[in-house]
Amino acid sequence: MGEEVDRVEFTRADRTAFRDQVHRNLDAFARMLREDRFAPDRPMTGIEIELNLVDERCDPAFKNSEVLSAIEDDAFQTELGQFNIEINVPPGQIDGIGLDTMESNIRDSLNAAEEKASRTGSSMVVVGILPTLLTEHIHREALSTNPRYALLNDQIFAARGEDVQISIDGIERLQVTADSIVPEAACTSTQFHLQVTPEAFPRYWNAAQAISGVQLAIGANSPFLFGKELLRETRIALFEQAADTRTHELKTQGVRPRVWFGERWITSIFDLFEENSRYYPALLPVTSDEDPIAVLDRGDTPALSELRLHNGTIYRWNRPVYDVVREKPHLRVENRVLPAGPTVVDTIANGAFYFGLVRALADDERPIWSQMSFSAAEENFHEAAKSGIDAEVFWPGVGTARATELVLRRLLPLASKGLEAWGVDTSVRDRLLGIIEQRCLTNRNGASWQVDEFHRLYTKGSHDRKDALRGMLRRYRDHMHENTPVHEWPID
Repeated sequence: MGEEVDRVEFTRADRTAFRDQVHRNLDAFARMLREDRFAPDRPMTGIEIELNLVDERCDPAFKNSEVLSAIEDDAFQTELGQFNIEINVPPGQIDGIGLDTMESNIRDSLNAAEEKASRTGSSMVVVGILPTLLTEHIHREALSTNPRYALLNDQIFAARGEDVQISIDGIERLQVTADSIVPEAACTSTQFHLQVTPEAFPRYWNAAQAISGVQLAIGANSPFLFGKELLRETRIALFEQAADTRTHELKTQGVRPRVWFGERWITSIFDLFEENSRYYPALLPVTSDEDPIAVLDRGDTPALSELRLHNGTIYRWNRPVYDVVREKPHLRVENRVLPAGPTVVDTIANGAFYFGLVRALADDERPIWSQMSFSAAEENFHEAAKSGIDAEVFWPGVGTARATELVLRRLLPLASKGLEAWGVDTSVRDRLLGIIEQRCLTNRNGASWQVDEFHRLYTKGSHDRKDALRGMLRRYRDHMHENTPVHEWPID
């Protein structure tokens, strides 16, 4: 959520005050847009990577407090489940060798953290959903001890009024019930942040939405949940269901979910923040003493804490972000589409593909979003979640095609052009986009490797299901630490 909260009960007056303050924040934000108060455009990005903790058997390790104490690095933070932590990579420049530098820094940080985590009997795994996570691990006591997670859990269930129903039809079928939001903790992702100007924001957000299906197809890495083989990126359906505050009746009425793709292309970042206040009741109605209009009147920058807190409880796959750094406000597109992993180099390659492609599409004189419907982009997204690297997606001027063919023939050249526009060194650009190219040529991503290795051990071998998942994850972890791109991983 990005904010610390300590209230345990909320009154009707709290909710009224919070709604009023969000509206006042919106008024201040609109004024800031009119008065051009934002930091200039720079090719800066930040990355967040969520991690899973496992024990010596590769089962979940519920030790995030111990691990964080051992790591002693502010870049690592708690996440929702006790088997999760997160690394926040400091913002850096995309241009030059910036992406190479980011890769080296992330590897160094994770290697150092892994060595310290091992002292607690834990190991870190970068994967979309931990394959060895079972229903027996999903209980309220698995929530991290930070009070904000228990509070969020209570507010979601107060809004729902009933248990969470997880129902996913994939290669196999899953139906489970949960009495907490812990299933959400199974979803570990990579989040790319891109700082843009207010004028450029709608172009970049629309571009990010348009390519989300392709991103997901190429980067899928979550084929297993609770011991079952489901979708190639099961994380999407799981997150949509686990964080849903709606009852069945509200879904039938068309009430918007809190995890959603969206419903239209936008013309201003204000559209998204206004939707937040219009459609979503507050989950955490914590108000500050700030009067944002008065802050603007004296020439300072408002924190807009209510707007930010409310936005943090609405989970768009591409989310708008307002932030203040050194008294300077700025805006970011937060791309939340991809799972974590499989390796650091794969993650940075995914980032290079994303940064380059959205830049090229945002700069295009004839925007891609003027050539395809929003519903087509959403259909691409969910088809990619289902089929992964085998997905067929729609693209203007091409029609329906294999995502891998679309990337090879159309999108990689665009991504290269975009990275050139960002000023990325040719050698960096070619190396990272070359990984995406090889992934498409070999038809191998994290999800396909996991599935093939599992079936080698289970279907064709003598392992039972649990041991096959453990054995697969053990090999996955070894390859992950070698930082070899996933398209080169063997099926032993």
